Order: sequence, then C-alpha cells, then structure tokens
Amino acid sequence: MYHTWMRYFTPSPVHHRLGLVCLGVGLQHGTLPAVGPRTLDHHVALVISSGSGWFRAPDGRRRSVTAPALIWLSPGVAHHYGADPETGWDECFVDFTGPAAVTYTELGYIEPERPVVPLADPDGARAVVGRIARAARRGNPLLEVETSAAVHELLVALRRARADIAPDGDPVLQSLARDAFKALSVTEHAARHGMTPAELRTAVRRGAGCSPKDYLLGIRLGRAKELLAATELPVAAVARRVGYDDPAYFSRLFTRRVGTAPVRFREQQGRAVPGGWSQQVPDPERPPTLTSFDGTAASGGGGAGT
Repeated sequence: MYHTWMRYFTPSPVHHRLGLVCLGVGLQHGTLPAVGPRTLDHHVALVISSGSGWFRAPDGRRRSVTAPALIWLSPGVAHHYGADPETGWDECFVDFTGPAAVTYTELGYIEPERPVVPLADPDGARAVVGRIARAARRGNPLLEVETSAAVHELLVALRRARADIAPDGDPVLQSLARDAFKALSVTEHAARHGMTPAELRTAVRRGAGCSPKDYLLGIRLGRAKELLAATELPVAAVARRVGYDDPAYFSRLFTRRVGTAPVRFREQQGRAVPGGWSQQVPDPERPPTLTSFDGTAASGGGGAGT
C-alpha cells in the first residue's frame, strides 16, 4: 500500500535562463514499487526521510539506503532503486535542470559520483519541497520563478543537511572555521581530526567545493573585511587577528583576492562606528537599539550583543 502526489511542468526557454528550473515535484510514502532501471535527461534530488530500501548504480552494485538519506539521480546515468517491500519509506523528490547545475556540481552541492548521501536532518529540505509543492498548484502565475528560486534553496538545504562528519564526531567545515585563525598547516588541521591531508581535501571539496587552503583563506578574509568595516583597528592588528603576523603579506594577499587594498576597502565601506564588535546575530523581530552620541536610544527594539 502506498500514497503518492506529484506535479510535472515545462518551463519556457526564458525561464531556463534563471539558471535552475523545476520540472516536477512529488511526495510519496509506503511500500512504493521499485523505479527503473531507467536513465533520465535531468537531475532529481530524492530525499528519504524515514524507512529503508536499496539503490543500484550503473556498476551493478546494490547498496542499502537507510533514512535519512539523499539519492542523487544524474542525467544520462542509469539507476534502479526501491523501498523495502516490508517497511516501505517516505520520500519527496524534485526534478530540475538548468545551466547552474554545472556550477553547483563543481562546488560540491550536487554529487553525481556519490549517488547515496547520508543526511543528518532532512527537515529543512522537506520544508523546501513542501513550498515547491504549494507553488505547483494549478494556475499559479508565479510557478516557474517561484519554483526556480526554491530549487536553489533546496540545494543549499541539502548541503546543510549532509552528515559529513570527521572521525572525532565534529563536522569538518565547522571545525575548520573554528580553527581558521590559528597558525596551523593543512596537514596539522587534518591530524587534529585523525585524517590524512588527502582525506581532509576530499571532505572539504565535497562540502565546500574548494581546497582546505581556499576554504580557510575565505574564512580569514571574510573576518578581515568585517573588522575593517566595523572597527578602527590598524591593518596590522586586523592581520594578526585573522592569523597573519606579516601585515605586508596580508595586504598583498587581501589586495590580490579581494581586488582592493585593505585601507581602500575600509574607505569604501565607510561604516566604522563606536561601540565595538558584536557576535550576536540581530533578531529581525527585535532589531538592535542604536545609541546616539548623547547616550539616549536612537531606535527601539532589542539590545545589541557585545
């Protein structure tokens, strides 16, 4: 016994220029019949939120699938899969295509070489699929644009939900971000998690679409921009805070990667204000209170963190 709901549609050529377009969406659960063997001409993200089953790749190898999990179906690649006939599974899927899929693949958000991906939590992805399903109602004049935007959001939600865990149990990218400002080599970062440098490179490439060195550099330069824009710290002090003892090297690196020198970047931002740096993310419902120079509240809302 199974239950199924799905919608399919055909976006126009102009909608394809949005980068990604949604071709279909579905929600199904129960002892679903097996799918395939078949080959598609587009991508499908299939999220299994409960239950178990199996997946067979072109090499003929059959692997088990246990929820929560993501199954990538790639264009031109034969596949065959199904739910366990005894227990079934709950699934939702989105069919999509578009030129941006190539870029998302290069960045590691879509993984044709890893068709079955364990998930830590499928709820975020399922929520996006639910919005796509609601947008897919008959006669929605915003159908193509609304669902296209949601496919971009879905790929981000799926990336965030992946269970890419280091041997020490800490998410790899989260750990690297936390240690980004320490004077550690890539080899030392890997050793802290019981990984070889090659294993770390694979994990970071899979998670962020770049090398560990570029990922760490992105974290450092992002923090440097924040400090330059929101504080009056000298450039040398900013350099030290983001892990560079040589301010001249930091300035050259910043200029090469950002396209402008640190001092010029600060001038362009023009936002340095008294009050110090806050680590608190503002609450949209309770925006931070700005304090005027005479010490009175300039705007209402929640107080800013310090």
